[in-house]
Amino acid sequence: MGTKTIGLREAVHERLKARKREDESFSDLVDRLVAERRTDWREGFGTLPDGAAEDLEDAVSAAR
Repeated sequence: MGTKTIGLREAVHERLKARKREDESFSDLVDRLVAERRTDWREGFGTLPDGAAEDLEDAVSAAR
């Protein structure tokens, strides 16, 4: 497997370094963070708080 060099702003590097576990490489860290972001949009489907669905319907109707 090949490697790629990427440029990061210092602040971003520091934030990543703070999240990096002792036993993981930066590649492992980025892989873990990306995997955490992969979510199925359907998991949150139907989870609007009470009253929010009606407010959303009203906003959509008003926009039409």
